[in-house]
Amino acid sequence: MIEDLNTGKVQTVVTRFPPEPNGYLHIGHAKSICLNFELADEFGGRTHLRFDDTNPVKEDEEFVRSIQEDIAWLGFEWEQLYFASDFFDEMYERAVRLIRKGKAYVCDLTAEQIRETRGTLTEPGQNSPYRDRSVEENLDLFERMRKGEFANGEKVLRAKIDMASPNINLRDPVLYRISHTHHHNTGDKWCIYPMYDYAHPLEDAIEGITHSICTLEFADHRPLYDWVVQECEMENVPRQYEFNRLSLTNTVMSKRKLKLLVDEKVVDGWDDPRMPTISGLRRKGYTPEAIRTFCREVGVVKTNNSVVDEKMLEHFIREDLKLKAPRTMAVLQPLKVVITNYPEGQVEMLDAENNPENEAMGHRQIPFSREIYIERDDFMEEPVKGYFRLFPGNEVRLKHAYFIKCENVIKDADGNVTELHCTYDPETKSGSGFTGRKVKGTIHWVEATQAVPAEFRLYEPLILDEEAEEGESFLDNINPKSLETVQGFVENNMRDTKPQDKFQFFRHGYFNVDPKHSTEGRPVFNRIVSLKSSFDPKK
Repeated sequence: MIEDLNTGKVQTVVTRFPPEPNGYLHIGHAKSICLNFELADEFGGRTHLRFDDTNPVKEDEEFVRSIQEDIAWLGFEWEQLYFASDFFDEMYERAVRLIRKGKAYVCDLTAEQIRETRGTLTEPGQNSPYRDRSVEENLDLFERMRKGEFANGEKVLRAKIDMASPNINLRDPVLYRISHTHHHNTGDKWCIYPMYDYAHPLEDAIEGITHSICTLEFADHRPLYDWVVQECEMENVPRQYEFNRLSLTNTVMSKRKLKLLVDEKVVDGWDDPRMPTISGLRRKGYTPEAIRTFCREVGVVKTNNSVVDEKMLEHFIREDLKLKAPRTMAVLQPLKVVITNYPEGQVEMLDAENNPENEAMGHRQIPFSREIYIERDDFMEEPVKGYFRLFPGNEVRLKHAYFIKCENVIKDADGNVTELHCTYDPETKSGSGFTGRKVKGTIHWVEATQAVPAEFRLYEPLILDEEAEEGESFLDNINPKSLETVQGFVENNMRDTKPQDKFQFFRHGYFNVDPKHSTEGRPVFNRIVSLKSSFDPKK
């Protein structure tokens, strides 16, 4: 772009993001969005949003709306909004021009016959028996195709290029096909629709795009792109550039497969937090800043075989939230603790910082009383070596509160631990400057009488990182443990949380208030990303 500007080849950089409205955008599209918008911005140019709506069978207004919402949420504004269908009249006229020049013809071969006669990488294709129709006959047939006189698949318009070309994309590709389908934008005006490889270069040229940035699989299509622009005699001549797709471990990026997950109800919609869609990441709790930073750091290369570890994306959301998210306490697997020497009926308020790494976030007051909940994993009746949390006779610190010591273990008839009886030392209050002795373990807790019931949704990768064996579908590699739902408690000041509020729960990780399932007074929290644990009791 620098060279193009310096040499005067282009006066203003104009890029475009051209999604097909046949599904929701995913993290791979986010890379393309960032690349197109940020490159144009860097060089003082502009970016268009254009919907490539040339296949009405798969497209829907729902997808148009969601795409616009996702781009705006990521923080980008498009200069102009276009639809490929805005240019259908001009595309038709340009096709007529190709026919008049002897560069296109109407073919009666079926889609299967066209495939069979296209040839291979080592063998040339075979000319269609309809390739030498006269210009007059082709003009008549193409006009009749437009008027709806033929059935779907009965005829197509093909470019007349070279059936022996070493580039298979130049072996008389299809330019138009018949589809008697209602279009979301043009209604029933058209029953013939342009193919992507014909429409895309024309759209770029009509809009005055200077840098048409595509993924690497379109590199072999570039000669056809240039042919369409030249033979259709377009005034503006865009140039296509290619970059690598984004691939993530344990992640499906195919919109067809993502749609299958939705249709088969493997997930609860396109915005399921396990989906790699932008709306799914948003609902899970990712921020636009984290996604944009991730996309920048992934970068652009000319090889298409690199897979990015999903942990890299997780790294950037941790980095983004560590100074933004308030730190509070939540108990996901509650175990009740009764502090037997604490006065009955008494509730005192304790001071707690909201984020020790960001003093500007201030402090909050949290209640403390005779009854609290701790994490069930924070107690072990028969502790293993290196376990410093609560066990019979051991003393630990309650975060922001006091030292407590486990005195008695209460069990039910089946021998399950149901309650702990502990004592506390009033001299050990947090912030009091007590130095009489030290303890090795600090655990979090929630005061029982004012605790807010909450649901916690814990996510793991939806797809197991395994190659499907022969005969298997990718659905056979769905992770059965991709979602675990548990019921617990949060601090009383979390009663009025709002959808998309984000918190770091002590030791559990970063969580987001689910906008779809939370109700007043009973929040649902999606875990965005976990924190590194110093100890795993399962080991």
